[in-house]
Amino acid sequence: MMTDKSMEQLRSLLKSYDERAAKLQSDVKPTHDEGERRRRACGDRLRTVVRSVLDRFMDALKNAGHDAAIEDETATAGAYPTVALSFTPRTPTGTALASTLTFKCDPRRGVAVARDIKPSPTKGRAVTSSTDRIGTMKVEAVSVEWVETKTLSFIEAVLKVN
Repeated sequence: MMTDKSMEQLRSLLKSYDERAAKLQSDVKPTHDEGERRRRACGDRLRTVVRSVLDRFMDALKNAGHDAAIEDETATAGAYPTVALSFTPRTPTGTALASTLTFKCDPRRGVAVARDIKPSPTKGRAVTSSTDRIGTMKVEAVSVEWVETKTLSFIEAVLKVN
């Protein structure tokens, strides 16, 4: 049980912290530099174009009995926006591993696409994790068709090794 003195010290520490945090927050000014504008524009493109396409693929994969999920990191402050589709094919042995297709904002190139395909351990191959970059596109040129092509290529490659 905490003594009254310890409780008072804790309250004092928390009050000081709250005051300092409030001062820091009021000192933060919104940045209007070009890099931040491009990062936000890229995140918006990932959210509106890429995420909508990946949602449709995820639904189709789930309806076919496979495991699929989307990781959306487009609203994370201070990091480059990313949207990823994780896909684990249904196999007769049930031992498939999750593979991932990632669309990530690259400050120099636009939107970069990478895939990490993991073959089933029952295929007799060593399971290694190697990310394979499969393309880049300028942010404003990212289209539904381009995302569909990359996603179909990824799913085909995953099904082939499992």
